[in-house]
Amino acid sequence: MNVAFLTLGCDKNTVDSEKYLADLVAHGATQVDDAADADVVIVNTCGFIDAAKQESIDAIVEAGKLKQTGGVQAVFAIGCMIERHKDELVDALPEIDCFLGTSETDRLVPELLERGLLTEDRYLTHPGTRLYSGESPHVRYLKISEGCDHTCAFCAIPLMRGKHRSFALDEIVREAQLLEVQGAREVSLVAQDLAHYGRDLRNGTGLPELLEALVRETSIPWFRNLYLYSAGITPRLLEVIAAHPRILRYLDMPMQHGHDATLARMRRPERAKTIREKVALYRSVVPELSIRTTCIVGFPGETDDEFDALCELLEELRLDRVGVFSYSPQEGTRAMALPDDVPESVKYERLERLTELQRSITADRYERWIGQTVRVLVDRAVDVNGLLEARAPWQADGIDGVTWVAGAETIAPAVTPGTFVDVVVDEVIDDYDFRARLVRVADRPATAPRASRALPLAPAGAAPTTMGAFGR
Repeated sequence: MNVAFLTLGCDKNTVDSEKYLADLVAHGATQVDDAADADVVIVNTCGFIDAAKQESIDAIVEAGKLKQTGGVQAVFAIGCMIERHKDELVDALPEIDCFLGTSETDRLVPELLERGLLTEDRYLTHPGTRLYSGESPHVRYLKISEGCDHTCAFCAIPLMRGKHRSFALDEIVREAQLLEVQGAREVSLVAQDLAHYGRDLRNGTGLPELLEALVRETSIPWFRNLYLYSAGITPRLLEVIAAHPRILRYLDMPMQHGHDATLARMRRPERAKTIREKVALYRSVVPELSIRTTCIVGFPGETDDEFDALCELLEELRLDRVGVFSYSPQEGTRAMALPDDVPESVKYERLERLTELQRSITADRYERWIGQTVRVLVDRAVDVNGLLEARAPWQADGIDGVTWVAGAETIAPAVTPGTFVDVVVDEVIDDYDFRARLVRVADRPATAPRASRALPLAPAGAAPTTMGAFGR
């Protein structure tokens, strides 16, 4: 069986798809890149906001058309959006063969077997907990928990992913070692809230202990923390980040707003005063820390004064990057009970204003790197303009811009993706990107990286590891 995955939404979905793919390959499937070449197309959906839902629906519909125009025999729609809207999607899209929400993904292989699309009903030698199918194996994501216990008024994630469950530390370490063997040079930790890791384990293990284990038990050069609630960013965590150069000095901390009344309606735990205090603490403990946040504009009841307060707080904090979203009501959330009283035109105008404000702040913040020598990770080899595409420690993959590096053609023409090089930063371009000159090659990827523990490979007939229950 040839299978193609279409993965939408966040990096946590990317991790899930890699695990599904490994499970299918263990049952004899072959992964193909082009959906038109597949026997089965699996669309892993996102249901976070309205735009993501529409994108998922469009992808499902397009995949369904391949049953008439190509050789596709079946289309499966799975994941977050299906968890919340399965019944209406079943009625609206009868051409789709199977819908599985996040709580039902253990049914993926059985459903394919029942339809005769998979012929192997026992585990072969398992390829590992995850199988990469993208173009940049040196950049990977590691999910450390599932679900969320927070009660933010605007968020439907707990309805899609359930309560927070931390994965066992040893299993996470073994998965990181597998990623290392597969060529990972940067691993970003992801969860609904990284800082919540370990609270349910009740064994004294938290995110600081996990980070220390990952540094101790692997040789992966970069670990990045994506999405931590500020309430869980403890002095101990900051000390671990400051003490280990392989843990990037980068925090992705969702703030959501800067006015106390809006934060209260959102059911967020912080207030403007505590946000100021915590950002100051983070910067004092971890020098040259880069902080990214997200904000929502147009939340029910947001007045001009409340929006202005958000802008003023961001001007004061001078964060490195801010992602801005306009509010859209989500079924089942507490905010649905509030009147959506901010006109769409006003939401759009506020989104544009805040985006432009942060663009100028980011450009100003980034000026401090000019003239400095920085170690960057090469993502793509020399292009037609003779430039390497790379990223600095403060640039997360896909969201924080890139660094264009000149000089590789003469100094190091054989530089490959996954190589670390030292560069001198020359200028900020387009507010978010950098132009730099190559100084030296610092660290090339090993041809055969080794792990320090046994990898999670299952023998014939074995069941999946417990981390296979990530969707329940």
